[in-house]
Amino acid sequence: MDRDTDRYRLLTRRAAVLGGLKLAGLSALVGRLYYLQVVESARFTMLAEENRISLRLVAPSRGTIVDRFGAPLAVNQQNYRVVVVSERTRNIQDTLDKISKIVPLTDGDRRRVMRELHRKRRFVPVTVRENLTWEQVATIEMNTPDLPGVAIEVGEIRHYPEAEATAHILGYVGAVSEAELNGDPVLSLPGFRIGKAGMEKYHEKALRGTAGTSQLEVNAVGRVIRELSRDEGQPGREVQLTIDIGLQKFVQQRLAQEVSASCVVMDVHTGGIYALCSHPSYDPNQFTMGISAELWEELLSNQATPLNNKAVAGQYPPGSTFKPVVALAALESGLISRNHSVFCPGHMDLGDHRFHCWKKGGHGTVDVVGALRHSCDVWFYDVSRRIGIDRIAEMANRFDMGQLTGLDLPHERPGLIPSIDWKKGALGKPWAQGETLIAAIGQGYVLSTPMQLVAMTARLANGGFAVKPHLTKQIKALSGEQTSWPPIGVKKENLDLVLRGLYEVTNAPNGTAYKSRITEPGYEMAGKTGSAQVRRITMAERSTGVRKNEDLPWRERDHALFISYAPVSAPRYACAVFVEHGGGGSTAAAPIARDILLECQKRDPGRAAVAESAPPPPPPGGTRG
Repeated sequence: MDRDTDRYRLLTRRAAVLGGLKLAGLSALVGRLYYLQVVESARFTMLAEENRISLRLVAPSRGTIVDRFGAPLAVNQQNYRVVVVSERTRNIQDTLDKISKIVPLTDGDRRRVMRELHRKRRFVPVTVRENLTWEQVATIEMNTPDLPGVAIEVGEIRHYPEAEATAHILGYVGAVSEAELNGDPVLSLPGFRIGKAGMEKYHEKALRGTAGTSQLEVNAVGRVIRELSRDEGQPGREVQLTIDIGLQKFVQQRLAQEVSASCVVMDVHTGGIYALCSHPSYDPNQFTMGISAELWEELLSNQATPLNNKAVAGQYPPGSTFKPVVALAALESGLISRNHSVFCPGHMDLGDHRFHCWKKGGHGTVDVVGALRHSCDVWFYDVSRRIGIDRIAEMANRFDMGQLTGLDLPHERPGLIPSIDWKKGALGKPWAQGETLIAAIGQGYVLSTPMQLVAMTARLANGGFAVKPHLTKQIKALSGEQTSWPPIGVKKENLDLVLRGLYEVTNAPNGTAYKSRITEPGYEMAGKTGSAQVRRITMAERSTGVRKNEDLPWRERDHALFISYAPVSAPRYACAVFVEHGGGGSTAAAPIARDILLECQKRDPGRAAVAESAPPPPPPGGTRG
């Protein structure tokens, strides 16, 4: 009996201990559950939401680019693209074959799709082709039962309505390269494009905008279930240019008659660029989606270099268009008088070397006005020998020659204005006096761009103010225009004399561009012809007769140049025309400038109002004062 009692007590104690342990465990579990579900409820709810919700960037809509009157130059169009999701596709090759019957696919397209399918998770859509037509979209939609895993998505693509006419101004957009990734996550978005050239590149920050976000509900493996909310972000800002697209197209069509040419038209008071053309051009729309290797090679191999913006990056000898600067340098030096005259027999001898005038028989006795009117080389040989290369260089620098003009466009080149120190530093050789004579007629080491020449012309025409060229009129409400500029520091009487010479170039019967004058009253222009020699003419050729440009291969012909402004009574427009291997400036370039300046004036009936803001150069009948 006692033994049974002891066994019962032992079992009771064990049961009590086990019961206590169970109670303690249960209490701990309840406490932990209370802690997790009540005390830590907010934290775990947040963690659960974070595991369920995914935030993704939304690409901002790129800002548009418009001309000075609001006409669209760069816009966004709907981009229909066909995508494929591999987890819903039984046979990807069969699917691509079916798509190719609706949308042409190259071998490169197929290889790219397969690469992306292998890299990405099976539920992530991969783009097969972009920029589909509405007919292609409709056909794919109608055939969706036979195309499992295939869908149509809608995005944006950049479009340039005027194509070739604006290519060298706007540039183009393209895919982001590895080198261009800078930590901005929006740059990593599939299909995101940035400015690669032109204004698209220069104003990239303003045009890009700010990315938005999409809040998505996803499952455990990251597949999207639905979109919970969406913030579109901030679209890029609108950029308005100074360009008049109507004039731009007129200039482009006028240049199209040449093999290779460029032109810039500029407001002499504000510096706004009305037209900037380089011919031949290219279609920037072909770059937006990625240009083919064949077309790229075709553009590169074209001897007329369509990818090169000759208006700002083409560096050429300015020829006789440089003579107004040399004339001003001589007059400002005080080493010659305003009526300084030189007899031109057709050449000038310096030591044992003979420097020829373009006119074999010479011009006789000429003063500064006559030297500009006839483009007499000998007069400029004489005055350059008197004043030296450094005075010429100093005056050229006042006109922004030999340096960047500061234009708001990538890839501008500085040209070259030589000096004694420049040659010693660059070539390690002393300057020779004969090189001064060659530089005085815009040859030798002297190089300039059409942009520099039009800026030089504007500073002459506006009375000697240091106007700077620009293409941006405004970015939304932020004005980019300027109408007052510091003077370049030349005497009025000297500038008037040079302007008189430029007037007679086009309006005196014996002026070099008289045949290209504007005859309509009130629209008259002034200007300066130029021809830049690209080959050496030997003494033997001179003795038998210099070959005419039309008898030479294209690449051996002279470049043709013409600088001009109009109207002479109240200047507003400056124009520089360059025709590569065009022959003579009076026959090739001057007629183009005449047509363009006449079109400028007739397109803008308010020209006189702007011209009143600055002192005009001399009227057609004589000098001011």
